Amino acid sequence: MNLAIIGADNSRIKTEGLNGSKHMMKIKGEYLAERIIRIGRTNGIIKVFYIINSHEPELKKYLSTNNFGLHLNLIELDNVSPLNGLIGLTSFLKIEPFFLVNANSVFLESEFSEFVTYSLLQKDVDGILAITRNIDSEKPLCVAMNDEDVILKFSDSKEGYNWATGGIYYFSPSISDETKYALQAGILRLEKFLQLLIARGYILKGFTFSKIIKVENADDINKAENMISEEKTLEI
Repeated sequence: MNLAIIGADNSRIKTEGLNGSKHMMKIKGEYLAERIIRIGRTNGIIKVFYIINSHEPELKKYLSTNNFGLHLNLIELDNVSPLNGLIGLTSFLKIEPFFLVNANSVFLESEFSEFVTYSLLQKDVDGILAITRNIDSEKPLCVAMNDEDVILKFSDSKEGYNWATGGIYYFSPSISDETKYALQAGILRLEKFLQLLIARGYILKGFTFSKIIKVENADDINKAENMISEEKTLEI
C-alpha cells in the first residue's frame, strides 16, 4: 500500500511565534511528519510519497537522513495546496489505490487502522474520505451524505452541515484520469475537484472519525495532545 503526505501552510504557525516547519512540530514528543509515517507503516504502508517545498531545509534533511523502515520518496513542490499536491502525485500514484493525508491532521491511531481496513474492503468505490462531526477548522470542507454514506456534495460553509472532512483520504487510481481535466478547467481547490468527481459519476463515501484536529495554531498542539492522552487512557 502507498501513502502520500502533502504539506501544510506555515503562515498561521509563524503568526503564533513558532519557528520552523509545521511538519516538525512535536505532538507528545513526536514530530508530525514522523507520527504519520510511523502510523502508516504500522498499518501496512510500504511506500510513502512525501511532498515538501524547497524552503523547508530542516524538514528535507530530517526526512532524507532518517530510516523510517519503508521506502520514502521526497517530492519537492512549492505552493502546495491539497489539490495541487494531489495533482503533483498523479504520475506516481496512477496504478494502485493510495492513502492521502494532510501533514497537519492529527487523529487517533485506532481510528486510522479502522479506516484502512474499511477502505480496503470497499468495492466499486473511487474514494473514502475521513469525516468528523468535530468541525474545529477555521476553513472546513463540509459534506452531505445519503443513508449509505455516499457523499452527495461539498461546501466550505458550516451552515446546514453536520460533517466535515479531516484531511485523510483513500483514492482509487481512477481519479488520476480527472486531474488533467481539472487543470484544463482551471480548478484550483480540492473541494471543486471532489465536486467534479461526483458530477462525473465517481463514487465517494465518508468514514466517521470521532475527532480530527488540524494543527493551525499553537493552541491546537494542546488539543491534539489531550486527544491522544484520552485514547491512551482508554487503552489501559
